[in-house]
Amino acid sequence: MKWVRPSGGQQLLASRRAALPLLSERTAALAIVWSQTNLHLRRRCAGSISQRPDAKHVSFPGAVKSAFSNTMGFEQPSTYPALSTYRVVDQHGEVVDPSFVPDLDNDAVVKLYRDMLAVSIMDLVMFDAQRQGRLSFYIVSAGEEAVSVATASALEKEDVVFCQYREQGVFKQRGFTLADFMNQLFANQKDPGKGRNMPVHYGSKELNIHSISSPLATQLPQAAGAAYALKIQRMQDPTNPPRVVAAYFGEGAASEGDFHAALNISATRSCPVVFICRNNGYAISTPTLEQYRGDGIASRGIGYGIDTIRVDGNDFWAVREATKKARELALEDGGKPVLIEAMTYRVSHHSTSDDSFAYRARVEVEDWKRRDNPIARLRKWMETKGFWDENKEKDARDSIRRDVLKAFADAEREKKPPIRAMFEDVYEELTPELRQQMYELKSYIERYPDEYDVGEFESGKDSLDR
Repeated sequence: MKWVRPSGGQQLLASRRAALPLLSERTAALAIVWSQTNLHLRRRCAGSISQRPDAKHVSFPGAVKSAFSNTMGFEQPSTYPALSTYRVVDQHGEVVDPSFVPDLDNDAVVKLYRDMLAVSIMDLVMFDAQRQGRLSFYIVSAGEEAVSVATASALEKEDVVFCQYREQGVFKQRGFTLADFMNQLFANQKDPGKGRNMPVHYGSKELNIHSISSPLATQLPQAAGAAYALKIQRMQDPTNPPRVVAAYFGEGAASEGDFHAALNISATRSCPVVFICRNNGYAISTPTLEQYRGDGIASRGIGYGIDTIRVDGNDFWAVREATKKARELALEDGGKPVLIEAMTYRVSHHSTSDDSFAYRARVEVEDWKRRDNPIARLRKWMETKGFWDENKEKDARDSIRRDVLKAFADAEREKKPPIRAMFEDVYEELTPELRQQMYELKSYIERYPDEYDVGEFESGKDSLDR
């Protein structure tokens, strides 16, 4: 596994941390805070140092390590090789990294494999349900199951997660149940969001996963801020457990300004955040060749001074190993950002509102399904180890499908949240204006009963009583 690590000034902090073994934990933490503050001050002061006579290197604040040259030359991206892509298991399920040693027992691998299967099967069922008019909207993650499940498996439960909208596997691995998925998708009375959000906009306070929002890339600066908060909290109270923030996004989101703002502030403030990019080849209908000309997303991390790796996103083990190491790096020296670019392919349409065959060939999609499926690759590895076979595969798929359909049916039968909920949770107590609006809404429903069927809502119009 090869990480691209820009040189930095964190070695000073590491040496000072090692020099404080006899101090109390809190005193050492305060000393490190002072060291960080002092380091920032030194950097600022360095920016005002004048150029020394006959210096061989630039001493301008913006490029203090650049050697002078007497020949003019423009850097051409084409002269640099593309960053390598880390892989542990190939498409045939064979281990290609001789240093790889699995850190999970067979039962743990089967559990994670079943999580991937559950997401895949649920996606098929819910896509069809939307086409039948039983659901308003859905986004599938076919072809990208390894990225979400493997990364999530390498995080701690206390870590904070910001997802985009194709991370069902993250939720499933961290404990989100099929019933939780279905209650949100059907916006019923058991939905913690009370039906106020679009389908697939999951969230869970208990699992430390912030609710998904539709605007692209807004979660990235939020993740940077959350990571900075975790860093400050641990500085103030070293007894707090070390935590990182994991932020998921697609390569299309990396075209947004929020992406650049998030990476820059994370790097300059040394925030413990792991940015996880799913480079699946398409931003809705825009292929990567029309999105950027550089070497993917990983090259941007290097430009911001961030430790970066590119991995085979269809290789469960490569993704897990990279995320484990990324979490370690993110906690080094008080915290710093890390970028993972997981190369994969979006087998599915962007969403139920999209027909991807309008902009890509069907044979291209079928070829990826057959040639490099992340679920099939992990299955082949499990079979070579002798703890999985065709019978277990069939039993797993059949039982998971039954569970999905049961959760689907149960959630579909539930009533919608009470109508009153649309007025609540803005103010601590309902204002007189809101109460008046509730009264007026109820009067309209009573005046035109044939136009307003409120039977599917919990308590019907009676929930509007003041």
